[in-house]
Amino acid sequence: MSRWIKQLGVQFALVAFAAFVGASLWAEEGETEPATAREADGDADGAVAPAAATEPAQAHPLDPEIASAKRRLEALKTRVQEYSCRMIKRERIGGELRPREIIDMKVRHEPFSVFLEFLSPENVKGQQVAYIEGRNDGKMVVRPVGVKGIFGPVKIRPDGPLAMQDQRYPITHIGFVRLTEELIAVAEHDRQFGECEVRTFKGAKIGDRVCTVTEVVHPVARNEFRFHRARIFVDDELDIPIRFASWSWPTEEGGKPVLEEEYTYTNLKLNPGFTDADFTIE
Repeated sequence: MSRWIKQLGVQFALVAFAAFVGASLWAEEGETEPATAREADGDADGAVAPAAATEPAQAHPLDPEIASAKRRLEALKTRVQEYSCRMIKRERIGGELRPREIIDMKVRHEPFSVFLEFLSPENVKGQQVAYIEGRNDGKMVVRPVGVKGIFGPVKIRPDGPLAMQDQRYPITHIGFVRLTEELIAVAEHDRQFGECEVRTFKGAKIGDRVCTVTEVVHPVARNEFRFHRARIFVDDELDIPIRFASWSWPTEEGGKPVLEEEYTYTNLKLNPGFTDADFTIE
């Protein structure tokens, strides 16, 4: 898997909405789509020669999406200072698709702060994680569960091996702002090349939230591309991305794309009025 695939995701490294989403289908629990979005993906061969770069001034299918994402990013920074939500995530780590995790989350933009409480799976239920940028020597505070929690909260580096052993991204990548920034960076990289298909579908739903979906597909596996297919669900009312998922290319001819990561955010509440106490574990 390329390093670019690993850089995607924020934790959409936001990083937090009451529907379950299946691994690689649109018609998953709590998620619906227009019929035109159910077209099968084409076959993908193994990696081949690099794609030809387009001229910088030439229009690219990603250009409208980049412009929309930049507008959305500025609006997020202006009108949203903090929020709470529930994040449902699933990630492939070390080639293995891990079980879904359900996490209640709080995020504050200034100073950047995150509080997580795990609701499932059972082996981490009740675990809490807190992080405030510039505090605790740059470390996050973790209150483990079970035997690991006997000695109370511990402080660990957010990007250290202990924190990252079961995660694709550090806690510092969580949040809608950081997710949107990463998606813009990836799209601007991809627009250097051709072989990119972009489709937009209206009327999709995450739970009761109506969304517009952008799907980006790179039909042929090439080293330049981070994913085969990615889908971004933007809440029509809130203008915030509430689901992101990406797939790598099928492992065999005629096979299905391979789910790499998915993040869905429900129960979103904007600007609830947090204080430092909301991001503190004693």
